[in-house]
Amino acid sequence: MTYQARAGLSVARPVIDLIEGEVLPGLNLEAAPFWRGVAEILARFAPENRRLLAVRDQMQARIDAWHEARQGLPHDAAATERFLREIGYLIETPQPFTIATENVDDEVARMAGPQLVVPALNARFVLNAANARWGSLYDALYGTDALGEPPPPGPYDAARGARVVARAKAFLDQAAPLADGSWADLRDPHLNGIALKEPAQYVGATDKGRVFRHHGLHIEVVFDPDHPIGTTDPAGISDVVLEAALSTIVDLEDSVAAVDAEDKAAGWRNWLGLMRGDLSETFVKGGRAMTRTLADDRRVMVPDGTERVLKGRSLLFVRNVGHLMTTPAVLLADGSEAPEGVLDAIVTSLIGLYDLRGLGRFGNSAAGSIYIVKPKMHGPEECAFTDRLFDVVEDLLDLPRHTIKVGVMDEERRTSANLEACIRSVKDRIVFINTGFLDRTGDEIHTAMKAGPVVRKAEIKSTDWIAAYEARNVAIGLNCGLSGRAQIGKGMWAAPDRMAEMLGQKIAHPMTGANTAWVPSPTAATLHALHYHAVDVFARQAEIVKIETPGLEPLLTPPLATGRTWSAAEIETELDNNAQGLLGYVVRWIDQGVGCSKVPDIHDIGLMEDRATLRISSQHMANWLMHGVCTPDQVEAALRRMAIKVDAQNADDPAYRPMAPGFDGLAFQAARALVFDGADQQNGYTEPLLHTFRRRAKSQ
Repeated sequence: MTYQARAGLSVARPVIDLIEGEVLPGLNLEAAPFWRGVAEILARFAPENRRLLAVRDQMQARIDAWHEARQGLPHDAAATERFLREIGYLIETPQPFTIATENVDDEVARMAGPQLVVPALNARFVLNAANARWGSLYDALYGTDALGEPPPPGPYDAARGARVVARAKAFLDQAAPLADGSWADLRDPHLNGIALKEPAQYVGATDKGRVFRHHGLHIEVVFDPDHPIGTTDPAGISDVVLEAALSTIVDLEDSVAAVDAEDKAAGWRNWLGLMRGDLSETFVKGGRAMTRTLADDRRVMVPDGTERVLKGRSLLFVRNVGHLMTTPAVLLADGSEAPEGVLDAIVTSLIGLYDLRGLGRFGNSAAGSIYIVKPKMHGPEECAFTDRLFDVVEDLLDLPRHTIKVGVMDEERRTSANLEACIRSVKDRIVFINTGFLDRTGDEIHTAMKAGPVVRKAEIKSTDWIAAYEARNVAIGLNCGLSGRAQIGKGMWAAPDRMAEMLGQKIAHPMTGANTAWVPSPTAATLHALHYHAVDVFARQAEIVKIETPGLEPLLTPPLATGRTWSAAEIETELDNNAQGLLGYVVRWIDQGVGCSKVPDIHDIGLMEDRATLRISSQHMANWLMHGVCTPDQVEAALRRMAIKVDAQNADDPAYRPMAPGFDGLAFQAARALVFDGADQQNGYTEPLLHTFRRRAKSQ
C-alpha cells in the first residue's frame, strides 16, 4: 500500500483519492486544514481509546479470577452484584432524567416500522435497502411462503393470486376500513363516491392510486384496470403498496469484511453516493443488464388541490465500527494503525455534510441531523468517549453541537447492566437503542467463560437473563424519555425464506413497545410492516412505561449448565451445529470478503449470518473446551466433518475454494483459531483473527 504524508499522519492512497479527489472538492473544503484537524483528533483520542480497551481487559481478568476462586460453588446473585460494584463494572444508577435530543426525524422519533441493516460494501444491496421505503404487498405475499406454502414454480398461478388479493383486502379492512362494506366487495374503480370509516385516514391521490394513513404509515391502493392483475379485479385494483422500511442502517461493521484501506474507501464511497444521491449499480439479471439507482419521492395530490411529497427512500443511518479495531487506512506518527472507529466518525460525518448542505439529489434528514449507530460499547465511560468524539468532529466540520446523533447498541453485558448511565452519557444526542441478542449472547458467554460450561446454544434463548435483557431495554428506554424522541429497537429475523414464521412471531416486537425491529430483506420489511398496522406501538409504550423495570439479578445470572451432563451423541450434535455455522460463514469471509450473506445451516435452511452469529458459535465451543465438556480431538473432528458438508453446500459456487480434503486453507485455519484461541480473544470478538486471515488471503 502506498502512503502519503498528511499533517504528520501517513494516509493510504485509496483514502487520499476518496477524500481529496471526491469528498472535499464538492464541499469546497481545503485538504490541509482538514488533515490537521484529523491529526489533532487522533492525537487526543487514540491514547484514550487504548486505555478504555485496557480497562476491558483488567475487568475481565478480575472476573475470571473471581470465577476461578468460586469453582464448585453455586451462583450467588447478591455476591455477584457486590463484586461487580467493587471493581467498577457496575456503577450507581443515575437519578431519573429525560433525554434532551432535538432535531430528530419523524421516521426515528414519531413513527414505528421496520428497519433494514445492509452491508456498505455492496452497492446493489445498499440501493435495494434504501429503496425499501415502499414495497408491494401483492409481490411480498405471492413471492414468499407468507400464505403458508412457497410460491409455485412457472407462470403466474391465478388461484394463488386470488388468495393474495383476498389477504391484502382483508388487511385493508383492518387498516383502512370502508364506511360501508368490505374492500372485497368494492366494485367502483378509484373509490369514486366511496367513504372511509375514518375519513381523516385519506391522504390524497397519486396518478393511479389513493393513499391512506394508519398508525403513521402510508398505504397506497393502486387502481389500474389495464394491468394484468387490475383487469381481473372488480374495482381495477392492481396492487397494495405499503410504506415499509422507514429507516436503514448502512453498515461498516458486522456485515462487512473491511480489513484495509481499499475496503474502507469502498464502504465510505458508497455512503458518499447515498448522501450525494448519485449511487448506482449495473448488474445482469435474467440475462439482461439493469442499472439500479435511488428511488424518487412520491407525489400525492391532497384534497385541497396542493401537492404533498412522500419520501421515496428510507432514512439512512450509518453504523461505524466499535472501539476495538484499528485500520491501516491511516497510520499515526509512531507507525501504528489509527483507531478505526475514530476515523469512521470523522469520514462518515464529513460525507454527511452533503446532506446537511443540500448538495445531494435527495435529502436524507429533513431535521438536519447525521445519524451514526455506534456498536460494541462497554458501559457509560465508553459511551461518554463517543459523545466527546462526536463533539470534536462537529467542531472540525463547523457543525452545531449535537448535529451528529448516536444510536447505542445494547449488545454488551456491561452496557446492559448500566443502561441508564449509558443513555445518560449521550442524553443530548441519542436517537436509538437496540437489543443485539447475538452479540449480547457472545459477550455473556465470554464474560462467564471461567464460571463453568454454558447450556446448549439453543437453550440460551430460554434462560432468564435473555428475558430480563429484552424487557429492561424497553423499560429503561421509556423511563429515560425515548418515546417520541428516539427509536427503541429489536433484533433480526434471520430466516429470509421463512416469512410465514416471521408473520407469526415477529409481531412480538411491536407488542413489547419497540418502535422498530430488524428484517433481512426489503420483502421482509413489507411483510413486517403489517405488524405495525396491527399494533399501535406508541399506545403500547404508554402502557409498558407503567410496569416496573426488571431488576439486575436475572440479568447477571449466567446461562450455566449447573449439574448438567450430556451424552456423547448430544455433544457431537452440538459441536457439529456450531462448527457448521462457523465454517459456513468464515469460508466466505476469508476467501471472498463477504461479511454477511444467507448461509445454509446444518439443516440446509438459509440464515442471515454475520460476525455476531460467529461470535456465539466460536465462544460456545471455546467454553466447552475450557471446561472439558469436549476434547480438542472432538472439536477437530467436528470441524473436519462440517468442512466437508459446507463444501457440498457451496458446490455450485464457482468462486468457492473447498476446505477438504487438505483442511489447510486459510479459511479452515481461521475457523480453528476462532475456537482454540477463542477464550483469549478480547471480549470474545472475532474481528482480530478474521482481519489477520483475510489480509493474508488478500495478499495471496
